Amino acid sequence: MNYGYTELLQLFGSLGLFLFGMMVMSDALMKLAGDKMRSILATMTSNRFFGILTGFFITSVIQSSSATTLMVVSFANASLLTLTESISVIMGANIGTTITAWLITILGFKVSMSAIALPLVGFGFAFTFAKKESIKNWGVFIIGFAVLFIGLQFLKDAVPNINDNPEMLEFLTRYTDLGFWSVLIFLFIGTLLTVIIQSSSATMALTLIMTAEGWIPFELAAAMVLGENIGTTITANIAAIVANFHAKRTARAHLLFNIIGVVWVLLLFYPFLKMVSWIAQWTGSDSPYLSAAAIPVAISLFHTIFNISNTLLLVWFVNPIARLVERLVPKREMPKKEIDEPKFLEKRVLKYPETLIISLEKESKFLFKNAIFEIVAHSLNIHRADIKSDEKIKKILKRSTEDMHTDVHELYHTKVKKIYGEIIRYASLAQSNFKLTEAQNRHISEIKLANRKMVEILRNMRELAPNVALYLDSENEYVRKEYNKLRKKIAKVLRIIYHFRKEKDKDIYHQKLMKLRDEAREEIHNMSDSIERLIREGLITVDMGSSLVNDRDNVNDTIKKLITIADLLYGEQDPLFENHK
Repeated sequence: MNYGYTELLQLFGSLGLFLFGMMVMSDALMKLAGDKMRSILATMTSNRFFGILTGFFITSVIQSSSATTLMVVSFANASLLTLTESISVIMGANIGTTITAWLITILGFKVSMSAIALPLVGFGFAFTFAKKESIKNWGVFIIGFAVLFIGLQFLKDAVPNINDNPEMLEFLTRYTDLGFWSVLIFLFIGTLLTVIIQSSSATMALTLIMTAEGWIPFELAAAMVLGENIGTTITANIAAIVANFHAKRTARAHLLFNIIGVVWVLLLFYPFLKMVSWIAQWTGSDSPYLSAAAIPVAISLFHTIFNISNTLLLVWFVNPIARLVERLVPKREMPKKEIDEPKFLEKRVLKYPETLIISLEKESKFLFKNAIFEIVAHSLNIHRADIKSDEKIKKILKRSTEDMHTDVHELYHTKVKKIYGEIIRYASLAQSNFKLTEAQNRHISEIKLANRKMVEILRNMRELAPNVALYLDSENEYVRKEYNKLRKKIAKVLRIIYHFRKEKDKDIYHQKLMKLRDEAREEIHNMSDSIERLIREGLITVDMGSSLVNDRDNVNDTIKKLITIADLLYGEQDPLFENHK
């Protein structure tokens, strides 16, 4: 045998290059389309067919079923997706992942990419010098795409040739001549390889190369593909270990769905393969039983037909699968919430003022965009994903009337108090232990001010949240309408702030925020005639009117403070301090 350690290392290196190309390509696509993909996921309906299309579309775009399933698990963990919605998205993701196999088959075997791969790297690299972030990401995507096929070419060259190494064929025959036991053995091999490599695409590439080189016949390659479908579920199950029962159920559903598919295909294994062979020949390919060169196309076809058939079969059993998973992973009462700890503030940042200031800024931004954003949105009975979406706020408010039972006092103690205290402590240490420049000192003062405003906002929300829950459930349409106006005002500000901190062109959103801040200031000092009219005409009670007046002032004060925080933490220019009093 002429295949030694050097060749084995080349094989591992080739696989690493392939995986790196896949990772770079997938990451670039996630940056290009990730926000939109998540928005689609977060706002999807419970329609199972739409869920399948969503899963297929997202996986086809970002070229990673693992990334899609991890997103689904994360959304399930946050209760943005129900279990039935999650199952349907995963079904679509399984179909979407077959696109990768076809890319490898067509471009890796039918077309030689090696001649244009390196020029593509150079072409993509030129894009990375662009100022526009999206163009840079396209450049990275092109590089990843090219590196993937360079890795595939190296992988094909690194796999030992059976003709030059007949001993390997002799070794393999021990496992390929055991009838249906061979099928089960290679199914296990496919599962194990995918679990180890953590990429069904890489395992698929190895399978396709092994068939093209004549290592294994068509039926054993198909068995490996079935194993890959089970192995690919491990990523989501690992991610769900530390998640809540919603995420665990989603991950188990993924595993169960793929296992059921593998079981029924195994029961019809040989007839199913003959059908795939017939379709392959009908489309103009040779029989995979007679030609090793025809197997990659047949395997890709098998992969696609299996996932589509499995989805079409099990889509009618989404609810029974969900009920079974609910039994396997019972609902557990949430344990007592742990107090959130700072993410960026630690002793080592105290060494230099620069590292301390940047850590204070990061911690404050993290607190604002997560805990504060969540508490304010949930106090209005609105999901954060809805505020971040492009859906009209009026429509969101119309369907977001269910009480989210937001306990602002508890959330302050579990999500804010500890972090807020540490920010103030570290800021005080910076101002007392270091000889700061005027600009540094001012910047720390702005950070402290922003955090103080966050706490003040929560005081407003603690008074507002109970009334929002109470009056949105009221039979009085006039008071409901008035509280929806208040909800709309804050939701509008939150959405603009979201874009203000996300978009590079901040001027447009900054102007909008300044206009809303001025309007809020004027309203704080002016009594609303509309509320007095509603009381006079007996359309609302005096108690309702009193609550409305107080809550309107709280809302306007909250809007003013939210904009102040956004201006302090994300504004490009130093804000005027007299505007923050």
